[in-house]
Amino acid sequence: MGVTVKGLSAAAAAEMIAPGLDTYAPTFFSPGEWAFVLAATDRLIPAEGRGPGALETNVPVFIDQQLASDLGSEIYLEGPFPANPPPTMGYQIPFTPQQIYRTAIKAVNAWCQEKHRDNFAVLDAPVQNDVLKKLQSGEVDFRAYGEDILKSKQFFGELLGHTKQGYLADPIYGGNKGMKAWIAIGFPGARASYVEWVTQHNVKYPLGPVSVSGQRG
Repeated sequence: MGVTVKGLSAAAAAEMIAPGLDTYAPTFFSPGEWAFVLAATDRLIPAEGRGPGALETNVPVFIDQQLASDLGSEIYLEGPFPANPPPTMGYQIPFTPQQIYRTAIKAVNAWCQEKHRDNFAVLDAPVQNDVLKKLQSGEVDFRAYGEDILKSKQFFGELLGHTKQGYLADPIYGGNKGMKAWIAIGFPGARASYVEWVTQHNVKYPLGPVSVSGQRG
């Protein structure tokens, strides 16, 4: 049972406090970049799924705030950078996350203009899905648009990873608005103690999630 204050659940109160996408002013993204991120995350976690979508949970806000912070600009960038490193080598791109988004979104929109005569954000959803699949498979060649280092599949991996993080992270980081994603999957969040539940096997946990900030769902 969720906690209520004057008839309003804490999850509902948290959603009221969180910024709405229609009024949020991006800190890092330009208007064109913001339109891309809104459209792309909406296709990666669409609202028509079994749980809330990326836009319902403020995933774009999470990405914008993370890129605007030190996490977007401060990262170890000492080479060498292997051209085709194995996945076990981790981050092997001589770009900060900020540079990845700025460079890639410009290239993706140029590719969409060439192939579909419009930017990604205004294409129909099925076409957007196809573009994202081509990014994932590396079929969109950024070299044709002046980028010789960053590959489309590298950008897709970064975008998908940040979308997942924004969907499932604690709301204090800007995403998971109203803890909707946690509620959908039954995740209890940052509760301090589970001592009374240690011996209760095969019993569904009945309490809603709790944010690091103390908000309760």
